[in-house]
Amino acid sequence: MTDETPPGVTPTPAENPAPAETTPAAQTTATTPVPPPAKPARNRRASKRAGHPLVVAGSAVFTLLLAAIILGGGALWLGKKRYDAPGPLAQDTAMIISSESGLIDIADLLVKRGVITDKWVFIGAAVGTRSSGKLKAGEYEFAEHASIRQVLDTLVSGKVIEYNVTIPEGLTSDQIVQRLLEVEELSGSIRQVPREGSLMPDTYKVTRGTSREDVLRRMARTQDAALKEIWAKRDPSLPLKSPEELVILASIVEKETGVAEERPQVAAVFVNRLNKKMKLQSDPTIIYGLVRGKGRLDRPITRADITTPTPFNTYTIAALPPGPIGNPGKASLEATANPAKTRDLYFVADGTGGHAFAETLDQHNKNVARWRQTERDQKIDPSRLPAGTAGNTGATPGID
Repeated sequence: MTDETPPGVTPTPAENPAPAETTPAAQTTATTPVPPPAKPARNRRASKRAGHPLVVAGSAVFTLLLAAIILGGGALWLGKKRYDAPGPLAQDTAMIISSESGLIDIADLLVKRGVITDKWVFIGAAVGTRSSGKLKAGEYEFAEHASIRQVLDTLVSGKVIEYNVTIPEGLTSDQIVQRLLEVEELSGSIRQVPREGSLMPDTYKVTRGTSREDVLRRMARTQDAALKEIWAKRDPSLPLKSPEELVILASIVEKETGVAEERPQVAAVFVNRLNKKMKLQSDPTIIYGLVRGKGRLDRPITRADITTPTPFNTYTIAALPPGPIGNPGKASLEATANPAKTRDLYFVADGTGGHAFAETLDQHNKNVARWRQTERDQKIDPSRLPAGTAGNTGATPGID
């Protein structure tokens, strides 16, 4: 028997055919995973760019900038809060900023004096507001609990503390110098006493450290300006030849009365006497001739004082003295330039702070007698009276 199948007969498959042997090639095909499709070339290029050192560095810089912005914003917010917060001062405090101090020096001084606590907030605010070059030297007063903003505004404003220096009317130039030397806020010495009558008494505002010479110069300028204006508006009938003579007579008027309303009337008495060629007979001129402006006479005027000639004693000299007996104020200059229209030739204190005026010597002597009685009744010491309250012209009978 052969294995060949006769022609025309279909072979019958075996019931349990043996499994076909698997080849190595077939096994490989069955177990190896299929690789993913290749990425497009464009994505590969983007990935390469992202990893480029410049890109990495740029990303780091951006991150740092962002962090700096966040931190800076926080610092700015905190700084502004401290900038406007109430300061540590428990009470108003004055302090001096030297002209030689820089921004840091000023900040250190403010911290030392307890005006502020945040030195660098102050410095940063000064720089940030462009105020560092605008801080002005001087003496400042900082208010209780002043904020850094308020402290900085004060230093930029230059509104330094001002002091009043008051020079009363009628003081001599020597007395004015002595008064200025006693003002501790002023500085420097005074080389020489100014000419009598060349200074305008008034209240002057000064800052600490202002020189005494500067104050005297201001007083002289004020006097010059006022005298020029007053002389231009004077009564043309005045028997005065120059502004200097106006000052001389005004200085006598100033010393004779302390009552403002009386000045034109007192001036009229002296103008009337000048027109009649009478001696002025003013007691303050006797005193000036004795002390020469360096003080006051600490005793009553005696008959010997009245009759003893001096260049200023208007009981012994005719007309005006050779110069002023003090520095008259503006009101006395104006009253002398435009005196009252009266015929009075005499006056004497009346015991009320004012004066009794008279046209005749007889009436004047009666006024004098009443004043002497008042002195005795009230035990008044004429040497202790304030300037002007015992003013007298022609008070001594028999001396004319």
